[in-house]
Amino acid sequence: MKNKIKEAKKAYFEFLDSDTFIKNSIIKTVAEEILKNKKFILAENKKDIKKGKEKKLSNAMLDRLLLNDERVLSISNSCLDVAKLDDPVGTISEMKVMPEGFKVGKIDTPIGLILIIYESRPNVTVEAATLSLKSGNGVVLRGGSDAYHSNKAFISIIQKVLKKHNINENLVCFVDDTDRKIVDKLLVMNDLIDLVIPRGGEALITSVTKKATIPVLKHYKGVCHIYVHKLADLSMAEKIVVNAKVQRPGVCNSLETLLVDKEIADKFLGKCLKTLEKEKVKIVGCKETVKIYKDAKKANEQDWYTEYLDLILSVKVVKNSDEAIMHINKYGSMHTESIITKDIDAAQKFIKKVDSSSVMVNASTRLADGGVYGLGAEIGIATDKLHARGPMGLKELTTKKWIVLGDGHIRE
Repeated sequence: MKNKIKEAKKAYFEFLDSDTFIKNSIIKTVAEEILKNKKFILAENKKDIKKGKEKKLSNAMLDRLLLNDERVLSISNSCLDVAKLDDPVGTISEMKVMPEGFKVGKIDTPIGLILIIYESRPNVTVEAATLSLKSGNGVVLRGGSDAYHSNKAFISIIQKVLKKHNINENLVCFVDDTDRKIVDKLLVMNDLIDLVIPRGGEALITSVTKKATIPVLKHYKGVCHIYVHKLADLSMAEKIVVNAKVQRPGVCNSLETLLVDKEIADKFLGKCLKTLEKEKVKIVGCKETVKIYKDAKKANEQDWYTEYLDLILSVKVVKNSDEAIMHINKYGSMHTESIITKDIDAAQKFIKKVDSSSVMVNASTRLADGGVYGLGAEIGIATDKLHARGPMGLKELTTKKWIVLGDGHIRE
């Protein structure tokens, strides 16, 4: 394994000479080859789905794993979107002339060799590879065992394209050993790996953070909230809540907790929860919610911290916006929060006081996505506060170094 990572690091240094044209040519070819090899990809994905059903994975997990014609096309299109984006590498900023006559500024550079650990979403393999390539990085991919065959299919296509363009195929390195002990060894390879990005459930993030001696950029869980303010358009609020919970419940930007002002709770929840019931959503609520909706199960303290990733929703009635904001800042995961209101002051207060990587007004939490934000594709949604926060695209996969341009200048 160590030798394999050394080869990936070597490939990264070789790739530093590649210009934007070469990067885009590789990525466009990957997009073409994915469509040409769609039957192969779907056949390999069926193996993973079959195994997942045998392991009795949840419907939400199977949905994350599933590939079909539409999703393969979307993955191919995401490559083309990345190719269209401006190359951040080499961008010079903050350049200024010092009194002594020399120039000082910063230049955007690749981070280096990035280890990305992720679970059961084969599209991440392509997104991670193409974003890493466009930003000039090398990447080591360690996907979950549930998507093993799908990931291998995509990797084989990407590596063939690299070879076709006379680029060292080890630039996109795939760890095909499913033994979890391998990950522990990778997490301490400080001399070779520059950054670790874990994408997955809470257990994975916690484990990586505890064990890594390499810097970690966390893609933590998504305990996302929607707060329906007393001055909300209730029809709009219901539409947004249903979309955020039901459209794709097994992803990190789906709604997990609904907060509703007491003044409108009876009117809003009485109708909205029945609509959610038709969509087979189970309700876990506070005592006020249980009074309004008899089929709700009484919530416990842990429910407010839980990322269900399923058709389950926690509901709480709050006194006012202060209580809603306090609840979000205590139980949220700093992923995505939204307020539904017609009151500008309430919206501004929410934006200012809610501590999260994405804060929305009158919008579904499902919009929190690199592609939707115009990043082309995303490597993950960082919930940390340093280096990157929120959806991570090309720019977030670069760092800066100082450059000094002199003409024989010395320090006196």
